[in-house]
Amino acid sequence: MRLLALATILCLALPAHADGFISRLLNKPVPGGVAVVDLGPASSAPTVRYQDKPVLTIHEDGQRWIAIVGLPLTSKPGTQQIMVNGSQPLSFQIGSKTYVEQRITLKNQQQVNPNAKNLARIERELAEQTRAYQQFSTRQPSNLLFDKPVNGPLSSPFGLRRFFNGEERNPHSGLDFAANRGTPIKAPAAGTVILLGDYFFNGKTVFVDHGQGLISMFCHLSEISVKLGDELPRGGVLGKVGATGRATGPHLHWNVSLNDARVDPAIFIGAFKP
Repeated sequence: MRLLALATILCLALPAHADGFISRLLNKPVPGGVAVVDLGPASSAPTVRYQDKPVLTIHEDGQRWIAIVGLPLTSKPGTQQIMVNGSQPLSFQIGSKTYVEQRITLKNQQQVNPNAKNLARIERELAEQTRAYQQFSTRQPSNLLFDKPVNGPLSSPFGLRRFFNGEERNPHSGLDFAANRGTPIKAPAAGTVILLGDYFFNGKTVFVDHGQGLISMFCHLSEISVKLGDELPRGGVLGKVGATGRATGPHLHWNVSLNDARVDPAIFIGAFKP
């Protein structure tokens, strides 16, 4: 009887399920992070929206559905809600995280305070890139534990408060890798090339749609090796490291976006630091 009672107590103390690998990897619910929200079992994929944008869902471990929600850097700590199947609110919590500062000196003053002509160009390019980030395809991502796009040490982390020539600008929205000019850049997961450009700030740039609003952007390339609409396999080469656009030297800047929120790419390669 005592053994039965002990077993009952232990069952009550344990969670109804253990988090799967993807939940353990990705659940970093802080501004600029990712919240993994348990949706429970269902016979088909639930539809989920956060801040009125569609959200990636997957069937984890063949047992339950989870929502993988991108959290903008502007998110406030506290309770947030997703909407499931159009009418069912489900709450989750966002914690806090402090990001450090980075100060950069640029010789080209136009890259700090652009003139009217360059500002018009920047606005056009921003609108084009924003539309790419807002795409939502039905394909399931091939993998959520991403490969590093280049073999090189991490340099500037995500979320840095950046000051150019002493003037504060937008926080660093991606992760930088130190790598030599010409180093091949590989797709961290399979995807479709949805945008190519040579932009004022980003230089030569490639956008890859991995599925369901999970999108990578690679910029400052010296060379682009793909065409619009190309299907890239995991590990497929999309270009080479360079220093085009606003860059002080050769490196790869890699953005990851979920439901149109730029999130820390380090989460997807197991390198996130609280």
